[in-house]
Amino acid sequence: MTVSLVVVDDQASVREALAVMLDIADGITVVATATNGEEAVAAVTRHTPDVVLMDLHMPVLNGVEATGRIKAAAPGVQVVVLTSLDDDESILAALEAGASGYLTKEADRAKIEQAVRTAADGQVVLAPEVQRRLLTLASRRSRAVEEGDRFGFTSREKEILGLIGEGLRNPEIAERLVISEATVKTHINNLFAKAGFHSRAEAVRYALSTPAPAPYRFT
Repeated sequence: MTVSLVVVDDQASVREALAVMLDIADGITVVATATNGEEAVAAVTRHTPDVVLMDLHMPVLNGVEATGRIKAAAPGVQVVVLTSLDDDESILAALEAGASGYLTKEADRAKIEQAVRTAADGQVVLAPEVQRRLLTLASRRSRAVEEGDRFGFTSREKEILGLIGEGLRNPEIAERLVISEATVKTHINNLFAKAGFHSRAEAVRYALSTPAPAPYRFT
């Protein structure tokens, strides 16, 4: 499958370099570029790409607002943030707006390419430093137990939800819990159905604001 991509960055040199680099990558085609959030929304409307690689700090319309508009208009389009910003507020704002991934501009070519492909497959992509920040943040944030239990998750489903929040993929969850990957998928399907999650990104955002059960509590 060829992944269609829109590259968004207000710096011409960065935008053009990313577009050239990714367009020659196997299985990725850059269908448009944009210099701000409004142009990004228009490009998505025009091309309906699989993935948008989105900067955050831009004029006219910033990346967070653009991500929210894109996800509202085209839920199937995945947004991966690529930015120099790695503060808690920016990370959470992007994820809450619907971003499926968050990389910093320290990421090399291979990591960016892989992030685009992974997002196109519907998986969450988080840079290691972003994961560390989220885990620290999650240890400070919690909902009431009643809120965490309102969907009727089983203890195993809660464990798996917590590991999804850590950014683990299904094979890693299976290894951590010493169960089969098929069993992990079954539990994930069940908790998605109970909570009405439509994507793994939604599960990540929920997990970050919900206490994880021992022994997998975020620290």
